[in-house]
Amino acid sequence: MRSEKEMMELFLETARTDDRIRAATLEGSRTNPNVPRDLFQDYDISYLVSELESFKADSSWIDRFGARLLLQTPEAMELFPAELGRRFSYLILFEDGNKLDLTLIPADEAEVYVTEDKLMQVLLDKDGLFPSVSPSTDEDYHVQRPSEAFFSDCRNEFWMTSTYVAKGLWRREILFALDHLNEIMRPMLLQMLEWKVGFETGFSLSVGKNRKYLESCVSADIWDGLMQTYPGSSYVEIWEALFAAAKLFRETGEEVARHLGCLYPTSEDERMTEYLHQVMELPREAQTFPR
Repeated sequence: MRSEKEMMELFLETARTDDRIRAATLEGSRTNPNVPRDLFQDYDISYLVSELESFKADSSWIDRFGARLLLQTPEAMELFPAELGRRFSYLILFEDGNKLDLTLIPADEAEVYVTEDKLMQVLLDKDGLFPSVSPSTDEDYHVQRPSEAFFSDCRNEFWMTSTYVAKGLWRREILFALDHLNEIMRPMLLQMLEWKVGFETGFSLSVGKNRKYLESCVSADIWDGLMQTYPGSSYVEIWEALFAAAKLFRETGEEVARHLGCLYPTSEDERMTEYLHQVMELPREAQTFPR
């Protein structure tokens, strides 16, 4: 596996020797002093270029970076709509295990680009496109303090979605139930846990992409409670996961509410929990809902 020094020199040499590349920058975890280093960290490189179309017309220029296991060019795919505007990216996994996320950016977007990510570091600047760049900081990714309204909306979304999970389980529509549990309910639970961490740390840190550092920010009991919300493949296990999510959401929500200086609506929580139990116990042949 090529070392970081070797890879960075390769990226820089490419930028130095190609007149179309006017600047090179590094972003992502390798510029963040708060992120632990390991062999799976991507190289997030951007080239600000003067002739972007010429790069796209002949992709063989990326061969210089090394033998590839897999290449993806998201902006050229039909599966995903393009999201980078005029920019173009290459996601490259090399045979030696290194991974490069390379983005080509029109040089005339430099003024906008420099404001987008405070983790960005300038590696090369041939034209003075970046006259002043502050030291790297992940402050834009820190957990943000919620408003009372945002907290209320999160709680409302969690409980409303729980009814869809319960309905799917009663109907024996397991994929429907799992989708609502995993894709909507759990993000609301994770958001509540984020806020808990934020209040405990003065909103001074990030829990990482996909909340990958959350485990290190909460107690073992809370983490175990969260893991219980990830169900197996049976209906019984999904019901158990649903109620585990409700319990952890309630406990965390009460704590966050205290920090916000507002009341957690315990009565609504109790009514919704009772409703979920009623659905779970409702016979499959039932024609009406019990009072």
